Amino acid sequence: MYKSGSSAALKRLVTEYKELSLNSPEGITAGPISEENFFEWEAVISGPPETPFEGGVFTANLSFPHDYPLNPPTMKFTCPMFHPNVYANGVVCISILHPPGDDPNHYECSSERWSPVQSIEKILLSVLSMIADPNDESGANVDASKMWRDNREEYDKVVHAIVRRSLGL
Repeated sequence: MYKSGSSAALKRLVTEYKELSLNSPEGITAGPISEENFFEWEAVISGPPETPFEGGVFTANLSFPHDYPLNPPTMKFTCPMFHPNVYANGVVCISILHPPGDDPNHYECSSERWSPVQSIEKILLSVLSMIADPNDESGANVDASKMWRDNREEYDKVVHAIVRRSLGL
């Protein structure tokens, strides 16, 4: 069922799932999509209060490598998302999800990047924080970054439409 050598990763994922089940941060739920594969998770994130995303419910998948926690998962929103730090295809671009070590582009400190001491909870809290406070200098979505920087009113309108769609309205 799982590749050889992935038992440490599986054990860590089971432990983190148990912890998240007992002490999930407010506005976040996450867990394996199926009990047969602990390496693919779904997360549901509530839009942070006092942001244009407030009231929305956003789904994302996390795909864990078989050498987790040595390397980070990838995270991709599975619903529409218009945000400076989310690519048009839904992939999340934040430092904590970048591979460990030095940034080849010298933009991030190695301490900002993935480390095995990080956790799924820290990833999800970082994404929640990112949603509330975008980094427009590291724009994964150039259109969203430019609009967020230059025309906040229009950006808020686009996001409010996405919030309504997330609720099926």
